[in-house]
This record gives sequence, C-alpha cells and structure tokens, in this order.
Amino acid sequence: MTIIEPPAIRTSRLTLLPLLVEHADEMATVLSDPELHTFIGGAPATGPDLRARYERLVAGSPDPAVSWCNWVLRLREEDCLTGTVQATVAAGDHGEVAEISWVVGTPWQRRGLATEAARGLITWLAGQRVRTVVAHIHPDHAASATVAAAAGLRPTEHWHDGEVRWQLTIG
Repeated sequence: MTIIEPPAIRTSRLTLLPLLVEHADEMATVLSDPELHTFIGGAPATGPDLRARYERLVAGSPDPAVSWCNWVLRLREEDCLTGTVQATVAAGDHGEVAEISWVVGTPWQRRGLATEAARGLITWLAGQRVRTVVAHIHPDHAASATVAAAAGLRPTEHWHDGEVRWQLTIG
C-alpha cells in the first residue's frame, strides 16, 4: 500500500483541512467541553497536549502499511474550526479498509456538520481504492449512530471494546 497524503476536501459548508500542529490551540478550545468525552473517553486536552499529539499524528504511522489521515473541520461561513475527522487506512482482505471517526465541538452540534464531514470523507476515501469503511460506535451514542447511518454505514453484529462495528462496503 502507498502512504496516502490527505488533501483539503470541500463540502457544501466545510473545508476539511489536513491536520497541522498549528491547529492545536484552536482545537483545544473546540474540544474543551467535558461532555464531548463521554463516549470517546479521556478529558479535554490543553493546547500543549494537543500540539504533542498532533506532532505524532502529522509524523504518520510508524507502520508503513498504514496511513493516518487526519483533518480539522473549518466552517467557512464562520471562519472557524469546529471539529475533526480521521481515517486510518490499511490493506484488507478485499481492498483497502478505512476506520473512520469524527467529533464536532458542542457549539456546532445539531447542524449536520458531522454528517457532512463524514460523507465528504467517505467520498474521498472511495477515490483512494478504499472498499470498506468502518466506524466503532458506543451503543448509547445515538448522535454518532445517526451520523454513521446518514453516511451510509450500517451496524454489524461485531463488537470491539464495548462498541458496535458499523460498516459500509463501497463498490
């Protein structure tokens, strides 16, 4: 597998910008609500903590067979960052597999931004020879289940670390 470099992706309201270390301070504010971490775990990170994390993410996976693709969501109308999407892409039995996730800051939720970002990401992944898209969602996280369903993923009978595996087969 060739390492995939994430480009900027435009949707109707968002630009998915490839993650930069410089996004850390603004993203620390976007992700500062402790309620965001109810299902994803942990606690809000500080700007320096996110900078260190983003440095690792931007450096890429230590496994040359795995691509880490990370974006921040810029809401063009408000000219601000609102969340993130990510995809970890690796070879699978039937083509490339991408495990995706998303998070939108509390002030921008319930506006369809996560769905728009997930759809834009999946459309881009389809052009990268990805044939299977997977997301792991806590069974009590109704908002993420709604996003996954709207993006075309369906729940499976498989579980991982207490979360339901949702999947979409492309092509």
